[in-house]
Amino acid sequence: MACVSGVTRVSSRLTDPDLGARANVPRGGILKALSTELPGVIVIEPAIHGDARGWFQETYRASVFADLGITDHFVQDNQSRSAAAVLRGMHFQVTDPQAKLIRCARGAILDVVVDIRRGSPTYGRWEAWQLDDERGLQLYCPVGFAHGFLVLSEVADVVYRCSAYYDPEGDMSIAFDDPAIGIVWPGGPHSVSDRDRQAPLLADVADALPYAWDGAP
Repeated sequence: MACVSGVTRVSSRLTDPDLGARANVPRGGILKALSTELPGVIVIEPAIHGDARGWFQETYRASVFADLGITDHFVQDNQSRSAAAVLRGMHFQVTDPQAKLIRCARGAILDVVVDIRRGSPTYGRWEAWQLDDERGLQLYCPVGFAHGFLVLSEVADVVYRCSAYYDPEGDMSIAFDDPAIGIVWPGGPHSVSDRDRQAPLLADVADALPYAWDGAP
């Protein structure tokens, strides 16, 4: 299982004096997919074009994303701002399940997904990637996965696209500290909402979840 460990803070690019030099790293192509451990999870790396004035990156192009295996029609864009050490998760929607495309537009987060599809060979396993405003990685969280993140910088703006509209009646979560899953959250103490602290274990809600593995690799 992938994990970023031992990281407590990452400086925001917005205050980086080496902005131009860092942004001017040559990258090939427009967007490319990186290797992941959980089937269905996709991490996308953009081409970043920069000079002393700043930088530019293309964050979404439907045709390229389709070539990478992401064919969802996204209908809702959300943005959250969180302070240092805020931990949100692990969330999912059951009435009208959502796939999500997540990126960190400011600061840095540890972004985590958990496979909660019954019958999946990776059921209950987790994977984590650092998303930040420097490398510009995006994480695609497909239907059947719980999602959460931990803020690694002083502040983080997280932007995510959803394939279905938010439905408060179907909004659910599982415990971010479920010992059977064993997510390694660096640093601490973490700032967690009452709702997330009271979330049930995966084993306690597994039979009620609508997600099942379809056998796809």
